[in-house]
Amino acid sequence: MLETRQLSIIGPVLITGCSSGVGRAAAIAFRKAGFETFATARNPGTLDELHTIGCRILTLDVTDENSRLSAVSTVEKQFGAVGVLVNNAGYGQYGPVEEISLEHMRRQFETNVFGGLRLSQLVLPAMRHVGRGRIINVSSVAGRVSVLGGAAYHASKFALEAIADALRPEVEPFGVAVVNVLPGPIATNFESTLLKTIADVGADGPYALFRKNLAQRMHKFLRPGGFGVLTADHVARIILKAATASRPRTRYSVGFIARFGPYGRALTPDRVVDAITRSTMSRKAS
Repeated sequence: MLETRQLSIIGPVLITGCSSGVGRAAAIAFRKAGFETFATARNPGTLDELHTIGCRILTLDVTDENSRLSAVSTVEKQFGAVGVLVNNAGYGQYGPVEEISLEHMRRQFETNVFGGLRLSQLVLPAMRHVGRGRIINVSSVAGRVSVLGGAAYHASKFALEAIADALRPEVEPFGVAVVNVLPGPIATNFESTLLKTIADVGADGPYALFRKNLAQRMHKFLRPGGFGVLTADHVARIILKAATASRPRTRYSVGFIARFGPYGRALTPDRVVDAITRSTMSRKAS
């Protein structure tokens, strides 16, 4: 457990998307470290386990303004300025670009980008007032490397990276640090949600084989124990580190794929990458 003085300096922690995966693991990690931890989810009934270990539970839909205002107000009324905001809530919209509706694309950005951006705006006034605070965005290696089949999700993570690069120097003079944590593939229920987003528009369409291979590829890519696949607990430990380091990095790339994947992509010509990835998505299953 961290020293009481350090905990008081940091202040309460507000984490989004705690119903499962990284958000749940992060809430557990912060609470075990002694932080006053606010775990949130759209359905607070999924947070019973976190409540039993001492987390404070809040209902928070990151796409709803009233919900966002209520959550931040609740924390600030009880404990003052949010010490650490962990923008974790998100999901992956996958599928060929031609078949992703604008409605689904907007929903992807409302959750993955605008939700965290608006929460950051809401906590910043109090953070500036006390002269301290930390905003941690759970981004992804998908914010550094984009591949076919993942346009919507990757675009949302690229947006998070761009916003952080602009916000970080804007708020640093006020004592507020902005940190992005970029994991590689994680073995959570992210996969099951992801697979449901791939539209089923019939077996005879131009992308029928593509969609089938995409689902198989993502299942293999996120397989527990697979090459470079992380656990939620591993990522949570890095988030805690980013929150408590006296001088945090601007980015923490977590795992082999996140650390080295962008370098490999940058050194490989676009046409070569296109040909390799396209070939894996156009093969008929044996």
